Amino acid sequence: MSGPAAAALTKRLAAAGFLCLGGFDAPDEASLPSLSGGARARSLLLIGSTGPSVWPKLSSSPEASDGTADPLDRYTRRVLTEIAASEGFEAAFPFDGPPYHPFQQWARRCGGFSQSPMGVLAHRDYGPWAGFRAAFLSKTPLAIQQDTRSAGPCETCADKPCITACPAGALTLETGYDVPRCRDHLATSRSLDCWSGCLARRACPCGREHHQGPDNARFHMESFIGL
Repeated sequence: MSGPAAAALTKRLAAAGFLCLGGFDAPDEASLPSLSGGARARSLLLIGSTGPSVWPKLSSSPEASDGTADPLDRYTRRVLTEIAASEGFEAAFPFDGPPYHPFQQWARRCGGFSQSPMGVLAHRDYGPWAGFRAAFLSKTPLAIQQDTRSAGPCETCADKPCITACPAGALTLETGYDVPRCRDHLATSRSLDCWSGCLARRACPCGREHHQGPDNARFHMESFIGL
């Protein structure tokens, strides 16, 4: 996908706090979901966000002030479903399920991502701050030019500062991310620096300008531990 159509989609996504993280065609395989009419999707665009991109839009949205759970998911579904339909796509979301769509697999196929010790994928430009919000599915191949540039930053990162920055010791190269240990640490005090943004993520040298602000980080931490 290129030219005026791609530019128009990019502009609409940006106005709502989102961006396209890549895409791929799958014309000869059954690796993408079926669309509402029963046909198999043939191309996918991966739609995401970063801390500075979506938080201002979300915080001023109706979903943020209506007192109902999951404001980010509901804002994402409302806005991206509308954009997808108007641009000739169907939208699939990572919070739909079970069964859940394989967003991490799709991201790796798009290119530019590597697996981080934190469990999340780290992007070449956005580091660990790229969140997956939706996939736009097309019934016709879009002739997407595959991203063959370097993968994400983790494969060539020798120092792994994310591991040593975690005060809970919840990250190791051997066992990966210990989620219960992280949750237990956060629950000890609401004044921990972690509540202003995961210290492991903040230690990553890639994409620091795309990190979450304190209010955004606290929103995600509260959701993470179920407050």
